[in-house]
This record gives sequence, C-alpha cells and structure tokens, in this order.
Amino acid sequence: MTTSLRDSLRRRKPEKRRGPLEPRGRAGLVAADDLRPTGRPTIVPDTNVYIMAAEGTLPIAAASFTERALLFHCSVCLGELATGVANADPSRPTCPALRDHYAALIDAVPESRLIVPDGQTWLEAGVIAGALARMQGFQKHQRKECLNDALIYLSATKAGLPVLTANRDEFDIIQQIAPEGQFIHF
Repeated sequence: MTTSLRDSLRRRKPEKRRGPLEPRGRAGLVAADDLRPTGRPTIVPDTNVYIMAAEGTLPIAAASFTERALLFHCSVCLGELATGVANADPSRPTCPALRDHYAALIDAVPESRLIVPDGQTWLEAGVIAGALARMQGFQKHQRKECLNDALIYLSATKAGLPVLTANRDEFDIIQQIAPEGQFIHF
C-alpha cells in the first residue's frame, strides 16, 4: 500500500473548511446509555475508558457496555497509557501498583486484537488534525491530542469498529470531517 498526502488532501479538502465546527447536540450522536445491543458488541476503547475503569470512575452504562463487548485495542491508546505510566511520580506510594496494572493490561492484549495505524492513516489523521487545529484555533498541545484522537478514530474506522469515548466533542468534530467512522460517547 502506498501513502499519498495528495489522496488525503483530495479526500478531506481542508482548504474548503474555514470556520470552526460546533459539536452537534446529543440527539445526533450515539450514547452508551441509549444502546441495548443484542449479542456481543465489538468496540475500540479510547484511552479515557482504560483510565476511568482503573480509577473506578467509568459510568455504569459504559462499564456495562465494555464488560459485554469484545475489545479491540488501538496502539495509540496503549502508547498514551505508557506515556502516563512513565510520567507518574515514582516517589508516590501508588506508582508501583499503577505500573503493574497497566503493564498487565497491555501484556494481556492479544496481537490479533491490536489495531495499529498504517502510513496512510497517519497522513489522513495529520490532515484532519491540521485542519481542525486551524479551524478551531487549537494550541500546540491540543494539536497533538487531536492527532492522537484522529489516529484512534481512523484506525478503528479502518477496522470497521466504533470507538467508545468520554471525549464526545472532540470525536464529534473529527467525525464531521470523516463521517465514515463511528463513536459511542458516555
């Protein structure tokens, strides 16, 4: 597979987008509270799902949904978790437990359920993040967060899976540029 910035620019048309995008209302989006799936859903958890689950702050609907679901894991999320673990203050008494928890979680991810963005996905995510940074007036740190969110969203989209996330507004504006993907918010 070749990578082509021209293809990504042609597909997303960032030059035609000028003003900021507004997050859509709840009515137009899929919420975990609203889902009553039959069978076993398949999802990609966003980084915040792992963190909130570890903290015990994941809302009941999202926790119930993830417990039933077959989880696929995005390497971008695992990288974000690794960043947080390495950034944790080693002098805190909770640091060893934090490291052990996330090491065990990442070690348990089967290779067959690991989603890794390819070169074209990186380019596409860069185009989306760049367009949104310009349109929304993002600061430097927001651009990097948007790039990661776009990578997660597009990687899941390529695998045909929705992302479960607490970042409704961020994923909403990404979806407005890349409507072919899906996300579920809580």
